[in-house]
Amino acid sequence: MQTSKLPSILSFVGFTLLPLFSTSLLSYYLIKYESTISTFSLFEWLVLTLFLTLGATIALCPPTFLAVVFGYFMSFKAIPYLLIINFGAILLIYVLYSLLDFKWLETYFEKNEKVKSLLKNIKADELKIIFFAKLSPILPFALTNLTFAVSGAKLKNILLGGFGGMLPRTFLAVYTGSQAKEIQTLIQNPNEGLFSKILVLLLVIVSVWGITHYFRKAVKM
Repeated sequence: MQTSKLPSILSFVGFTLLPLFSTSLLSYYLIKYESTISTFSLFEWLVLTLFLTLGATIALCPPTFLAVVFGYFMSFKAIPYLLIINFGAILLIYVLYSLLDFKWLETYFEKNEKVKSLLKNIKADELKIIFFAKLSPILPFALTNLTFAVSGAKLKNILLGGFGGMLPRTFLAVYTGSQAKEIQTLIQNPNEGLFSKILVLLLVIVSVWGITHYFRKAVKM
């Protein structure tokens, strides 16, 4: 196997296959133990939140999926717990990148001109690009966190941009979950309602516009 292909393979496995497998497994246990989960105390939800923060850090638990589930069980009381997951995962991946050896990834980025240009453009207007990237419900959470860490973006901008971008999609996901009557139906069709579909589409459109706009602006600089 060529070394140059290793990051692409790891990216596909880590950010595509692994989340699909883990969410399927979580969905199975959510459906099976729904009645037990619905009796959790606030402390039990907090303990679960801390474990899920670690899962979100390594791409096992997509925060948008968790927001829908938390919304189903807790409605808008889930927001503080979801903020812990989002901020905790962003901070952890930043710290892990600082402490662990990611030279192989940096070398790959340096050799790939398109990726190198992408990281450079992020640096040019990082706060706004991070905000619009986090606003999108379709961009992988863990992958964007790692990309911003690799780009050299300041932690302050990653946290501020992440907070501003994740808040609208988190509220939407919680609202969607709170309106569901059955966990199985919710998991199979998380955006079944027309209102939710329209808002998701708007978030995607605004996100794509913002990212494109600021990348073009960075290229012209």
